[in-house]
Amino acid sequence: MQALLVDDDYFVVTALEKKVDWASLGVDTVHTAHNVAQARDILQRHPIQILISDIEMPQGSGLELLAWIREERYNVQAILLTNYADFNYAQKAIELRSFEYFLKPIQFDKLMLIIGKAVERAKEQQREEEAIQEGYYWKRNQAKMLEHFWRKLISDSVSAPLRPADVARAAREQNLSYGMDDFVQPLLLNFFHAAGSMGMEEKNLFDFALLNVLYELYQHAEFTVETALEYSENNWIAVLKWKGAPNSRLLEELCASFIQQANRSLKCDACCIIGMPSRLGEFGASIRQLLQLNKGIAKRRNQVFAASDVIDPAEEGYAPPDLPRLEGLLEMGQPDVFLRETSSYLSFLSSRNYITVSTLGLFQLDMMQLVYAFLKSKGIQAHQLYKGKTGERLLAESLHSIEDMEAYLQHLVTTALSYRDFAEQPTTVAEEIKQYIHSHYGEDLTRLSLAEVFYLHPDYLARIFKKETGVSLGTYVIGARIAAAKQLLRTTTMSVFAVAKKVGYANYSYFAKVFKQETGMSPNEYKQGGREGSI
Repeated sequence: MQALLVDDDYFVVTALEKKVDWASLGVDTVHTAHNVAQARDILQRHPIQILISDIEMPQGSGLELLAWIREERYNVQAILLTNYADFNYAQKAIELRSFEYFLKPIQFDKLMLIIGKAVERAKEQQREEEAIQEGYYWKRNQAKMLEHFWRKLISDSVSAPLRPADVARAAREQNLSYGMDDFVQPLLLNFFHAAGSMGMEEKNLFDFALLNVLYELYQHAEFTVETALEYSENNWIAVLKWKGAPNSRLLEELCASFIQQANRSLKCDACCIIGMPSRLGEFGASIRQLLQLNKGIAKRRNQVFAASDVIDPAEEGYAPPDLPRLEGLLEMGQPDVFLRETSSYLSFLSSRNYITVSTLGLFQLDMMQLVYAFLKSKGIQAHQLYKGKTGERLLAESLHSIEDMEAYLQHLVTTALSYRDFAEQPTTVAEEIKQYIHSHYGEDLTRLSLAEVFYLHPDYLARIFKKETGVSLGTYVIGARIAAAKQLLRTTTMSVFAVAKKVGYANYSYFAKVFKQETGMSPNEYKQGGREGSI
């Protein structure tokens, strides 16, 4: 244990240091200081438990030092010394939680008793802190053991059903006081993050906030939350242990409240699937069913599903929507009606409680074939039109939930009709192609490459271009390149070889041949003539 003596009077500090039997009090190190600044420096560098300080000092009072100690949260037992029996001093010392207020001149026998009590109080506080710390580490270790136990049960259940003996052995290995007849129930929480949300940008912060919300909301007299862990990306599993009989209605209400809280606090949509309650010994079958259900059903955002209400997927059959009707809506250019009717169809399917992912996949395939066939009939290459990050992301997410499917359909249909409108204006298409050629004359410009840029079938693109301009694509490309070459030869110091490469001709001989056909002279002759004519 270490003590600090502070007094501007050198003789007082020396007397305290020499006349107090510090070793008998359990103090092995005594530091000294003659002003508040020195005292602060020592307190910052050494673990001081006992402070004896004068109050009246010219460079800062002992009360100011004690106030600083309390602000910095140093755990110090403070004994203040003063020459004056000032009530204000005593009151301030009490406010700052000083251990004792002692009047000079110093009576060392009484001071020894006070220091001894302060040392005992410091030891007591140290024991309390150690107990708190041990409790903290025990709780943290207990939480890790619980998570390890449940994570192992969940992962082992995926490959094969667990026997009660396996569960009992796992509990013994972690020294957990579970009984095989305890009622437990798993919940699976799905989260849907928007771009730029906390769950997408600050994963650790989101996880911390989620656990706070979950444990706060699911505090209830009828059950305890044994663990909450992330099973896979955006999928969390919570396990409840019932103190009595499971209460399904209570759980549905709590899940609905959790979803509302997730919307507000976590800034994301959520879906909750309530697994079947079971004895702990049969937990493997319950979690296995829950995970299969999570994989097999198409979620609806901000909805609660109960495994007990879900029918056997084998009983579900897929009846497609009115495809001729939807095809007609595309032809008439009515995307809003198309999307309204497909949403109504999805709502009808989900009103029967749920839609399987396989059913949603068949619906997605029908919609893609319908729209792709429509585009093909207009000479538009659908696979090129939808290539890109947005289309690929929406397609990949479309089976995650009903809302994700609706977002994908909106992109699919509005993009198709928007580009159909563009493609049906030949003059506009031809002008766009001409501008592109003049901006990219040095690149590969063929019917195929231009068709990819404009998402049109190569034959259709070539046909409307010739119809609108009166020249073929190939002829127009040559003209644009030669015009660019003439400009470069006439206005720059670039060599003819560099110009040839710049305008898209890797073979100089071929460039020279084409250039002479178009201008009646070689590139070198044109360069010289152009220079002379421009002086």
